[in-house]
Amino acid sequence: MTEPTSQSCGVVAIVGAPNAGKSTLVNALVGQKVAIVSPKAQTTRARLMGIAIEGDAQLLLVDTPGIFTPERRLDRAMVAAAWEGAEGADLIALVVDAKGGIGPKVHAIINSLRNRPERKVLILNKVDIADKPRLLGHAAKLNEALAFDETYFVSAHTGDGLPELKAALAGAMPAGPWHFPEDQVSDATERMIAAEVTREQLYLQLHAELPYASAVETEKYSERQDGSVEIHQQILVARDTQRAIVLGKGGARIKEIGARARAELSRIMGVPVHLYLHVKVNPKWEEDRSLYREIGLDWVD
Repeated sequence: MTEPTSQSCGVVAIVGAPNAGKSTLVNALVGQKVAIVSPKAQTTRARLMGIAIEGDAQLLLVDTPGIFTPERRLDRAMVAAAWEGAEGADLIALVVDAKGGIGPKVHAIINSLRNRPERKVLILNKVDIADKPRLLGHAAKLNEALAFDETYFVSAHTGDGLPELKAALAGAMPAGPWHFPEDQVSDATERMIAAEVTREQLYLQLHAELPYASAVETEKYSERQDGSVEIHQQILVARDTQRAIVLGKGGARIKEIGARARAELSRIMGVPVHLYLHVKVNPKWEEDRSLYREIGLDWVD
């Protein structure tokens, strides 16, 4: 006769407008970095799951791309990924930038959530830099627009309010066995993590110069006999001028991107990493079906 389990496990879909701090929140709840972060809106492209433990509960935190009005095929695929990430969730958490306030994007998401059956909570993020009276006003207006089950005030950056939020999310999960081993923190493959880390460095180092006209594809990922990892990646850009930006004078910029990405990957993987980058110009990379599969997005017509 098996012993009854006290474990619980469930899916929390983290949704919101671009730059609300969703990825920073997921990383903070997991306790380590699983999603890339940059000051740039729409950094997250594909669904990525962070796995957090709180007592006997395992939280499957689905970090979704920001929801916005799509214009290009890539945009449509990102928004589709966000809503698919919320399908079948045990709880949907709407993250709102408490400093930025309530704009048309937030209202559009609320309208889309209104008839969904899942339990919904509101998370006002960045409270450490938000004006306190306005913060309470935002909470009141948002709860008037949609009756959230709970409202939480947090700062994913400083950790304010996170222990209470994590405990509450854990308490809302249905009883059942854990879906992943205790030491697993993400469902992303190592190939995907490698590409994401390099893409993060592109955003951090070329924030204003190279908007969204780039992607990173891991062409080869292999383990060497000494235990180290060898990774070959191509950075895809749309124009020759963008290639020149990524390379930098005398190749200095791509060397710096590679050095920082290599150091980050070595830290994450716990082994030496040999990272080889090259830049390829492909004006139609956004129309490459195989690339969408590589970066974890579905092809959307």
